[in-house]
Amino acid sequence: MKKKLKAILLILSAIMITLIIMFYLYVSDYYRADTVAVEALNQDLINNKAFIKNDLIIIPSRTESDSALIFYPGGKVEASAYYPLLSRFADNGITCVLVKMPFHLAFFDYSAADRVYDTLPDIKNWYIGGHSLGGAMASKYMSEHPGKLKGLILLGAYVYGDVPSSKALTIYGTKDGVLSKEKIKESDLQLPLTGGNHANFGNYGNQKGDEDADISRELQQEKTVKAVEEFIE
Repeated sequence: MKKKLKAILLILSAIMITLIIMFYLYVSDYYRADTVAVEALNQDLINNKAFIKNDLIIIPSRTESDSALIFYPGGKVEASAYYPLLSRFADNGITCVLVKMPFHLAFFDYSAADRVYDTLPDIKNWYIGGHSLGGAMASKYMSEHPGKLKGLILLGAYVYGDVPSSKALTIYGTKDGVLSKEKIKESDLQLPLTGGNHANFGNYGNQKGDEDADISRELQQEKTVKAVEEFIE
């Protein structure tokens, strides 16, 4: 009996170790921010145009503003890959809080927004958004905390949860090879970016399964910023 129990424990231990190794290998293979994003963030940190507090990268608006966007990164994408995009938002009067997710997967901490509000007590109008998986988890958070947020901004994502269509803006590229476009509701406020793809909302290179964009990353991000600015106004 003891030998059987020992054998079972050994088998269970081997299975557990195998699962841990598989998980580690899975989360270690992620999309890293490119040099443009890394250098932009480092330079702004030096110049006090951005700040890091625990798992938050805070990018204050370059002009006086009482609106802020909490942003969840896409699945298996390094958070700083979205710094160039969010820095553009800050240039246009929107304070941004970029959340670093555990293992680069937002579903491990979709309530991260709860830790943001007290960090910027002067903000009156809060929005939440994200890219891909991050957008889905931001949507889930808003559906559970509708009174805290003015609106939802989805990039290459669709509404997940109960969020009024009038409060959600969905932006996606027409050449997005990752997003399931059929899951976007017709009633949702949506903006298809002609020639844009999935990966170019961030600065992390090409993404598996995505299509090649017909427009530059810079132009896709510029159009995104303009649309979000109009939505918030």
